[in-house]
Amino acid sequence: MQIHPPMPGFGSTPKPGNVVYRLRWLYLATCLGVLALLSGCQGDTPDSAMNPTQASFTSTTSVASTQANHDDHGHHHDHNHDHHHHGYKAHEVKIIAYYMGDGSDLERYDVSQLTHIIYSFLHLQGNKLAFDNEQDIRTFKQLVALKQQHPQLKVLLSLGGWGGCETCSAVFGSAENRQAFADSTLALLKQYSGDGLDLDWEYPTVPGYPGHAYGPQDKPNFTALIQALRATLGEHYELSFAAGGFDSYLEQAVDWEVIMPLLDSVNLMSYDMVNGGTPHTGHHTALFSTDQQKDSTDNAVRFLLRNRVPPQKIVIGAAFYARVWQAVEPTNNGLYQAGTHVDGVNFKDYETHFGREQGFSYFWDETAQAPYVYNAATKTFATFDDKRSVTQKMRYAKQHGLGGVMFWQLPGDKDKEGLLDILYREKTATSP
Repeated sequence: MQIHPPMPGFGSTPKPGNVVYRLRWLYLATCLGVLALLSGCQGDTPDSAMNPTQASFTSTTSVASTQANHDDHGHHHDHNHDHHHHGYKAHEVKIIAYYMGDGSDLERYDVSQLTHIIYSFLHLQGNKLAFDNEQDIRTFKQLVALKQQHPQLKVLLSLGGWGGCETCSAVFGSAENRQAFADSTLALLKQYSGDGLDLDWEYPTVPGYPGHAYGPQDKPNFTALIQALRATLGEHYELSFAAGGFDSYLEQAVDWEVIMPLLDSVNLMSYDMVNGGTPHTGHHTALFSTDQQKDSTDNAVRFLLRNRVPPQKIVIGAAFYARVWQAVEPTNNGLYQAGTHVDGVNFKDYETHFGREQGFSYFWDETAQAPYVYNAATKTFATFDDKRSVTQKMRYAKQHGLGGVMFWQLPGDKDKEGLLDILYREKTATSP
């Protein structure tokens, strides 16, 4: 992350009336005229994106209709970038995998398709970041060893997870504890050759895991935590966090304007929009909002752009698992109906759980750009990402100049023709 210096020669304003003053402003006016002419051209411009200061979308539309407006492979021609970002430099689209395994399955995955693996999870021991046990340390070492064959890969540590940050609100309430945590993070990254930290506190400021403390003080404390981490880690290590994709988190939990210049990315958890605490069905990881469900990937991205988060720092989320409800009536093929949430299913097991042989019918919501299945006989409904929807998510990320796509989690994928394969294929495609 860089802060661009002023243009050479424009760091101070000369006194009006002298020759230098007139020459400089003649030069500036000429530059502005050239830029104005260039802005009218339709040439392909690298790393351009939607204006972060406004929602450039005019309505909730399908990706198919969005494509019609971006025939130059999704590049926009508006360069109002956050001055803390890398400006016009083309950025690589990230594919980030969360990994909660034990390291025994790593040969299953084509790691060459990933830019990042985030090992999940470490937790607080007092005010320090710590592995839970020796097995977790061995697993992290295995992940780091993958970099020998895959030098593009970055391997990060992660704090927390759902139910994994019980003491975060209290601990991060003091400057002493925040600094101790930052120091312990740096020590672990140095000791085990990690590339950075992802914070997965669910959630500061707003309700998260049942019974876990939260409060308005978390918002400034989270900001202070990010500041302490960046000051301690320096620019060498990556720093990101996992953010809730729902409105109350987006609007209340963190101070976007202050923290994002210090972060490499925000990993937007644009999944679990309906979840174990939801007494009705819906799309748990929709790309677009519908009349019945505002929460969506696009809804969250719009919010972040309106709040001046640079698009290149926004990483949207994909779910390699389904959420399932039972006792769902057949109205609307089970979508937006009351039901009882039950255990989910990993993508690699969809065919044996949700196939025609099991009595399921497949549906595609054109507005949400999201799939779902329903079994009328057993009154079972499931919502998930599949090959079609993750294709659309990566296409959306590329079209709008976003940072990329992350997913939970790698062990849920199939060995052959999995969702990671689809994400990588779409990432490297030259056109939608």
